[in-house]
Amino acid sequence: MRLTGNEDLRVIKTIEAIKSAFEALICEKDYNKITVKELCERAKINKKTLYHYYETLDYLLAEIQAELSEGYLERVKDFVLPDDLDKVNREFFLYASEQGLAYEKITCGGTYHAIRDEMTNKVTDSAWSKSKKYQKLNDYEKKVLMGFINNAVLNAYREWVQDGKKIPMDEVIEITNKIVLGGVNGFFK
Repeated sequence: MRLTGNEDLRVIKTIEAIKSAFEALICEKDYNKITVKELCERAKINKKTLYHYYETLDYLLAEIQAELSEGYLERVKDFVLPDDLDKVNREFFLYASEQGLAYEKITCGGTYHAIRDEMTNKVTDSAWSKSKKYQKLNDYEKKVLMGFINNAVLNAYREWVQDGKKIPMDEVIEITNKIVLGGVNGFFK
């Protein structure tokens, strides 16, 4: 349940407890191993309460995904693509670094393909929809271009996280931008 700010304090605390417990479980195990029972025990609620707000764990995960996507989109909403792609990539790394371990697990973990793809598609649709250059491409070109950008940026982020973030973030962003911008600028020539 998305909070609007008009809810009763008990509802707010319950939703926060559910999300907090869920994020803690995401940090500990793969999504497909999380059970409703253990989520309810962690959140100190009963199953009926959970199902009152979320039909399934998938709905809860989808809500968290939407919130994460919206937070990032808010940060990049004024950038023009492909011209500001370097800034969009920088914001991705900065935003990701502020989100915590659950975000890292969703972005880097093996069992989160569907939710990660949904987040990526939402960002792509929103960020690139205003690009005149992008709109001139046919569907195949759009898919190939987005696949290249998304895979390159996500792979750079995953490798950085899996390597323990030993390289300074600015250096990772610079490397990522060299690769991505080189490909994108070459594509649009």
